Amino acid sequence: MSDGPAAPKSLADPGALAARHALVAASPHLAPLRRLAERIRAEQDRPVPEADPLDGGVNARLLLLLETPGPATGRTAFVSRDNPTGTAANLFRFLAGAGIPRGDTLIWNAVPWVIHAPGARNRAPRTGEIRAARAYLPPLVALMPDLAVVVLSGRVAQGLASGLAEARPGLPAVAIPHPSPTYVCTSPAVPERIAAGLAQAARHLGLPG
Repeated sequence: MSDGPAAPKSLADPGALAARHALVAASPHLAPLRRLAERIRAEQDRPVPEADPLDGGVNARLLLLLETPGPATGRTAFVSRDNPTGTAANLFRFLAGAGIPRGDTLIWNAVPWVIHAPGARNRAPRTGEIRAARAYLPPLVALMPDLAVVVLSGRVAQGLASGLAEARPGLPAVAIPHPSPTYVCTSPAVPERIAAGLAQAARHLGLPG
């Protein structure tokens, strides 16, 4: 597995996107996640984007939970720091700044399916959607034998902390603000809190942080 492109928003390029999709079927570290995603699609009747094959998949030591797939996943079909969005670009920058290797990470969503209608703007998950998503957290964590820390990004992900503790008792969890541009730009304290949280997560991985 390569550490991937050195610039954010690389999946805006059609050639890069096609190359990334070509990697998916040949990536055994994604196969269990793809089976879980297929189960979620069947049970929720909603699209579930792929994990990025350049990331660690089930071999990851850090699970980063965001909120729900945004509109960009309709264009790329990936949950990725390389998506052509401000949120992904911020995440790319913050993870690089923390010195956390791609192979150590899996980026997933607290509600892993697309909740907005095609062409509509994204919205916050509803209570029932969050409740339904809780059922998929234990099987996700069970797929990751080397998991050492979970980063809960934003309010919705942080609401899953108790379910996470039940699924893997003693697993460290670090709460950070969501990296959306709207929120990051509200105050200098927000990017500082994200950077500090990811530095803490890096220390859980035995990295300098």
